[in-house]
Amino acid sequence: QVQLVESGGGLVQAGGSLRLSCAASGTILSINVMGWYRQAPGKQRELVADITSGGSTNYADSVKGRFTISRDNAKNTVYLQMNSLKPEDTAVYYCNAKAVRQPPYGYPELWGRGTLVTVSS
Repeated sequence: QVQLVESGGGLVQAGGSLRLSCAASGTILSINVMGWYRQAPGKQRELVADITSGGSTNYADSVKGRFTISRDNAKNTVYLQMNSLKPEDTAVYYCNAKAVRQPPYGYPELWGRGTLVTVSS
């Protein structure tokens, strides 16, 4: 069984930085796309950024230039470096993995439990 375990959330002042990590546990052959979504109170979950196994990245307009996503394929881990944080970045951040290959079947999509990021003004 594969699980996604996030870490790195917390409380930070506006303008500060945080780094989120998400590691996929279990016997994994490959993961096509890994990414981060977030959900603020009263809002829908939205994509923050994702990255393919080949390194192609995709960012929400609201975080471009401030957040950087990266991954270590050997460790099945994805990172999100968040700089110049704003109060509107406050949300629960969820790790996501798509097309997880694990013998004998794999998973089309997996979610982590989420980690809370709070940015104070």
